[in-house]
Amino acid sequence: MKLSIVTTMYYSRNYLQEFYDRTIVVLNALKITYEFIFVDDGSPDDSLLVALQLQNSNSNIKVVELSRNYGHQRAIMTGLQQATGDFVFLIDCDLEEAPELLNDFWRKITTQPNVDVVYGVQIKRKGSWFERLSGRLFYTIISALSTVKYPANTLTARLMSKNYVDAVLRFQEKELDLWSVFALVGFNQLPLPVSKGDKGISSYTFWKKLKRALEIITSFSHRPLYLTFLLGMFSFLVALVNISVIIYKKLVLNTDVEGWTSIIASIWLVGGMILLVLGIFGIYLSKMFLEIKNRPLTVIKNVFIK
Repeated sequence: MKLSIVTTMYYSRNYLQEFYDRTIVVLNALKITYEFIFVDDGSPDDSLLVALQLQNSNSNIKVVELSRNYGHQRAIMTGLQQATGDFVFLIDCDLEEAPELLNDFWRKITTQPNVDVVYGVQIKRKGSWFERLSGRLFYTIISALSTVKYPANTLTARLMSKNYVDAVLRFQEKELDLWSVFALVGFNQLPLPVSKGDKGISSYTFWKKLKRALEIITSFSHRPLYLTFLLGMFSFLVALVNISVIIYKKLVLNTDVEGWTSIIASIWLVGGMILLVLGIFGIYLSKMFLEIKNRPLTVIKNVFIK
């Protein structure tokens, strides 16, 4: 039985040695055959050099160098493609997720044969009250829009069977949200509550989170397209009622109908709705445009094997 440990590197040089040392301690205790797969996601620092130095002391390390920065999730997919183990342990190497989680995950997945995936869920979401509130709102919205349950506050850290990983890799879309794919694949998945560390102020700003939320929703669900239809129907009904009231006042009550302010407000309302609908259509069309191009998910520059 073989275990693959997959992690990605981006500004990771300060964490790699400790990550490796702590993971090796767990692997030695488990007494299992293993391989490390470090994916360099175009890291601007010397993370690649540090990983290659680790490889000099351990031939079970494979280092994959991407041609540029493609993003965390695409780098993860590349790492999963390179994995050859019967089980795959996916984890970030920045130590916010403890490598020792492998102990608990391994015990669960090997003692419960019906479980295909064990993944971590934050006991308490980190960040300010606004981050926690907006996070809860996001998961509420995406759960309402999706046809499958989207697990909230999940970590990168997860232990997966090879069959499950193979199923994940069958998803070929380029504009993907990997956590949506993890949910869509199905199989028997077991969440474990764990504590997540904090390495300081995150560079993931509110606007980046908002953009990411839009990408996730439009990648995961087509229901916003149906909501635009309902929005159009609602707008039409409101306008129909308003016109009926005006006609009634003019023809039946013989009342002059005035109110340029209400006309302007109606124009702004309808115009805003039209722009909103066009914006939603535009997002989906842009995703179709990128998928039709069928560009590779990532480009591998080098694979270092010792």
